[in-house]
Amino acid sequence: MEGVGAPVGSSRPLITIDSVDKHYRTRSDADLQALDGITFDVRDREFLSILGPSGCGKSTLLRIIDGLTSYDGGSVAIDGEPVTGPGPDRAVVFQNFALLPWATVLDNVAFPLEARGLGGRERRDQARAALQQVGLSEFEDHYPRTLSGGMQQRVGLARALAVDPRVLLMDEPFGALDALTRTFLQDELLNIWSRDRKTVVFVTHAIDEAVYLSDRVVVMSPRPGRVAEIVDVTIDRNRGADVRDTPEFNELVGHMRRVLRDFVSDGETAA
Repeated sequence: MEGVGAPVGSSRPLITIDSVDKHYRTRSDADLQALDGITFDVRDREFLSILGPSGCGKSTLLRIIDGLTSYDGGSVAIDGEPVTGPGPDRAVVFQNFALLPWATVLDNVAFPLEARGLGGRERRDQARAALQQVGLSEFEDHYPRTLSGGMQQRVGLARALAVDPRVLLMDEPFGALDALTRTFLQDELLNIWSRDRKTVVFVTHAIDEAVYLSDRVVVMSPRPGRVAEIVDVTIDRNRGADVRDTPEFNELVGHMRRVLRDFVSDGETAA
């Protein structure tokens, strides 16, 4: 049931995932099912998180939405068009930063724009605008090795924002960061999302992070990944750090923890 915290964007589905299955072959040629009948929609301009234990297929599902990974059954569509491969309407932010160590911060952010046919000056202008969005304008001539982990991840976010995607896909982007930096970047991401209102699909295994950032949370079971529950985050969208101390926040965190814990008590384990 939706409440005060219901998404302020359109209720029209932008991404439609219908009965998606994914299988892998192991080294011994055994069949390993990663995803089983995944079905949900992502609304236009919604911030949706996919939450689940390690090994449940969260990242696989994100790569399927991006078109980087094929699937074995069901369908995935963006704005009614089947996903058959990566497209200019999508950009991904990875956990491991994926920066080019030999390139400056500016060149790292501008790199994907070259593949889109932009000239040098236009690439640099768009890259600088993206760096300004994440507060790194003064570091454009630095190299990744001179930056902290949090700053490197902001470069990765700027690189994704520079191509102005309609859909921003984020694969546990703050998972490798310390708690303080992670909290800071969560706030930065919310500020950017509030300004641009892009559709965001955010993968995480941290329950409090999913609640703090999202309009809705898709809770997945251990492998094979299934949709256990879709939870509306009924908290007003004007969120600050103090929202974590509210009864509403802690009730949602507790509910999702119980959903995930039930799988363990039923004898299922995450891979």
